[in-house]
Formats: sequence, C-alpha cells, structure tokens
Amino acid sequence: MRVVVSVGGSVLAPDLDPERVAAYAEAIERLAADGCEVGVVVGGGGVAREYIETARKIGANEVELDRLGIGTTRLNARLLIAALGERASLAPATDTEEAAAALRRDEVSVMGGVTPGQTTDAVAAAFAESVDADLLVYATSADGVYDADPNGDPDAAQFAELSPADLVEVVLPMSRDAGASAPVDLLAAKLIDRAGLRSIVLDGTDPSAVVDAVLRGDHTGTDVVPLDGDEPNRWTEGR
Repeated sequence: MRVVVSVGGSVLAPDLDPERVAAYAEAIERLAADGCEVGVVVGGGGVAREYIETARKIGANEVELDRLGIGTTRLNARLLIAALGERASLAPATDTEEAAAALRRDEVSVMGGVTPGQTTDAVAAAFAESVDADLLVYATSADGVYDADPNGDPDAAQFAELSPADLVEVVLPMSRDAGASAPVDLLAAKLIDRAGLRSIVLDGTDPSAVVDAVLRGDHTGTDVVPLDGDEPNRWTEGR
C-alpha cells in the first residue's frame, strides 16, 4: 500500500517537543514495518506563521514570505528525518520527482514546501498523484471537514464522507475568508478531484490515529471517496 501523509506543522511540532516528533516517527515506522510505502509532507505550523508575520512587518513581499514558510517546513521535515534515522531519505525532497525517487529506493520520503504560492496541502496532493498513491491522509488540528469553521460556529456539522468534487465545493467559500478556515486548501482539493485520490482528513494530534486510519480505515474524521473508488485492499483483507 502506498500512502502519502501530510502532517501539519502545528501537529508535528507545536512547541518543538522532541517526544511528539519521536511519536510521529514511531507511527510512520509502524506503517513502513507493516509493508506500506510512505511519503510524508510536513507543514510549517506556528513557527512559520511567526516568521511570516515578523517579516511582513518589516516589509517583505509575498514571495519572500512564502520562501520563509518553505524554509520552516523543511526545518520541520529535517526534525522528522532525524527522528526516523536510517529509514528516511537523507534530506527533505525539493520536488515531487525527488520524493518519488526516494520511495523507489524503499525509503520513507520526507518533504516540506516546494514553491512560493503553493501550500504543503497542495504539495501532498501533487506528491500522491505523482506516485499513484492508494491513500492520502491529512493529519491536521481539525477532526475532519465541516460545513463551517467549528472554532467559530457551534452549529458547524462534520462531513463523514465527501466526494472529491464535493470537497472542492465545501472548501471554495472557506478559501475566500480571511485566515482561511478550511482544513485542506482549495488547490489541494482540486488536485484530489482531478486525480480521484482516496483521502482522509483527520485530527492528527495523536499519531496513532494516522496508523489506525492507514492500516484499517478506522478514524473519526472525513473520508473523501472518489465515485469509482474502492477501499484499499489492506482494509478489506481482514474483513
């Protein structure tokens, strides 16, 4: 089973806690030990936002801000690589072709951001499409996709399942809001729709949730299911 896991920086390293990074490395190692080919894309999180906000105040332009964010994602990726040790690629991949090559070498392929104007959400979707992944998992600080921002709307309802096209429709209005509240950005949603990627959006605060979702399809988040998409064989073998 080939899986790409997108780990938000605020999930992996909200306060640069070595135990949390180690726990994520253990979860990824568990997947690899179970026979999964694993690619990981790491976000920037709060540290990236602090750098970006500081740079904005001193007059940096948007491309410069994006590059600061990309640099922070790659620092977070290096943290994870250090925790994974010999199982992982030596350094963060700088494009999806390099990341795919690491998978072919039977390494856990780790990358951060790639280019200005593109979030790690979209990088993960492009990576998953480029390697024909069986599953794309977004480990976020939100427990799935909602019809409104659950932090600001007590009546927000979670979607248990969406088609990729429905995901685009749900994310589109959220992407227009200041501070975009969608757990997956619009470009990522469009790439998921284009590729027909089976995806899961879940609360990744506990790394074991990613293991359960990948190996058994068990989670409390949102399934994004292509119209003609079957469940991964691994999920059905044990039933």
